[in-house]
Amino acid sequence: MNIDIIDNTKLEELRNLVNSSSNVLLFCHTKADGDALGSALGWAEYLRQQGKTATIVAPDKYPDFLAWLPGQQNIIQYDNNQEKVHILLKEADLVCFMDLNSTSRVGEELSHYITENYTGKRLHIDHHLGPDIPADVCISFPELSSTSEIIFRLIWQLGGYEAMTYEMAQCIYCGMMTDTGGFTYNSTHPDIFHIIALLLDKGIDKDKIYRDIYNVFSIDRLRLSGYILYQKRNVLTPLRASYYTISKEDQKRFHFKKGDAEGLVNIPLQIKGHRLSISLREDTEKLNVIWISLRSVDDFPCNEMAAEFFNGGGHQNAAGGRLLCSLSEAEIITRNAIKAYKDKL
Repeated sequence: MNIDIIDNTKLEELRNLVNSSSNVLLFCHTKADGDALGSALGWAEYLRQQGKTATIVAPDKYPDFLAWLPGQQNIIQYDNNQEKVHILLKEADLVCFMDLNSTSRVGEELSHYITENYTGKRLHIDHHLGPDIPADVCISFPELSSTSEIIFRLIWQLGGYEAMTYEMAQCIYCGMMTDTGGFTYNSTHPDIFHIIALLLDKGIDKDKIYRDIYNVFSIDRLRLSGYILYQKRNVLTPLRASYYTISKEDQKRFHFKKGDAEGLVNIPLQIKGHRLSISLREDTEKLNVIWISLRSVDDFPCNEMAAEFFNGGGHQNAAGGRLLCSLSEAEIITRNAIKAYKDKL
């Protein structure tokens, strides 16, 4: 099975870009998920194997359930270490943008600083629609499951599989697994399972990785889940869709911490015949900021709805966005969005 991903011309461009660099800075998106961290950690370690200095920057805090990832302890969080990141950016001769289609995804302040202060080489690796980052080399495959899958294929094609460590394989598998909901969507291509087999050959324990991601919730999080499903879920039965809200008060009541909303939006899709589930979560620090998550099954286009109604985007079965309004106003927008897409439900 051929899992090469880029043609020979682009492969040489990538190889030359890496070979001509020595000090690499990798950026992932705000609220980094398993794919953002997994792809960045895997690629950073490959770069180190090539004799490069590689440092990963996360714009802000990421979920605690990703703290087991090998190497994550060395990730620099920009909102707590701005001056350090500014110095690293000044010293860098290559910047990699990982798992994001626009520099705005690193946050407004950091995006502005990079634009104004960095003029060096850029590498863009992503699987989201509409890549919009000026780069010396852009590797974008929206049809693939994850940026971590792209990273595996690139390392393979660059001849780095034999040297791939157990830790690198763990990070890459984590990214692939989390960005497909445990391989329950956007994961039907046979190549994915060939890649999984190659990662298993590195000794990873896929069952333990699953437990480390999905079986780590607190009692408060389980109570929140029950409360949301019983009290807050709104089912539009004829349209085979539902949404729920998580207010600031809900989050305070259940001692909400970053990552506690992970996976909740998938649960309503267990209803027979259900096609779409939407989560609306109120930001606990900023006024009138609502975070949106969408999940669907089959051919319902979450990404199109996210772009049209929620200032967001993503993939067909998993997307997200943000509204600058009150929670009650966000509910009205959500109902209108569902009604607008009724013919596809």
